[in-house]
Amino acid sequence: MTPSPTVVLVHGAFADASSFSAVVPQLLGDGLRVVVPAVPNRSLVGDSAYVASVVRQIDGPVLLVGHSYGGAVITVAGAEPNVVGLVYLAGYALEEGESLGELQGGFPDSDLAAALVYRPYPVDGGTDGTDVYVDVDAFPAIFAAGVDPDLAAVLAVSQRPLAGAAFAEKAPVAAWKTRPAWGLVAAADRTINPEVERFGYRRAGMTVTEVDSSHLVMLAHPDEVVRLIRDAVRSTTG
Repeated sequence: MTPSPTVVLVHGAFADASSFSAVVPQLLGDGLRVVVPAVPNRSLVGDSAYVASVVRQIDGPVLLVGHSYGGAVITVAGAEPNVVGLVYLAGYALEEGESLGELQGGFPDSDLAAALVYRPYPVDGGTDGTDVYVDVDAFPAIFAAGVDPDLAAVLAVSQRPLAGAAFAEKAPVAAWKTRPAWGLVAAADRTINPEVERFGYRRAGMTVTEVDSSHLVMLAHPDEVVRLIRDAVRSTTG
């Protein structure tokens, strides 16, 4: 029998590794190896290269789990030879040669579009870049509905921004074309239009689950997320 994969959990924009805090204990309790890297959120290609470097240093098979923007990251990083499956949580499943902006542009905007805040950050040897945040006051309702309000307030003021340039970068590869993939649609998502999630998953031929959840499904509905990851683990271990 194929050994159980190491589960690598890849966070998205406006969040960090702690967004998986309700999921990790259950996976560890199953005896699984878990890695939750801190994604730089600077560029799609650069972030994917970073996650790929983490994957390459893991002995044995890897199951990549990507939330939101992390879905775009695993779409590229998932081409590493030891990746045996991909799990998308309210995520972007990009086609090869497609950008986040192009995928989103085919559907009506979510409520997030009107709640974004843009701030400059310095770039060595060049003009300032632009960081994208969610307005702190809007964050709980748009990004974290169903999450404990005190926790949502902490997440709102500690969010990890995404560089604006990442929205225009095209995915150089789509790993779901050569890997089994599972997709979770957050049906009450106000951050990504759920139709964007459904379209990407359907195009990729994924096994799809829908949960009546806000965007931060790992914190709002951790049991459902763990159940999906367990299904993917079982499938990839035969």
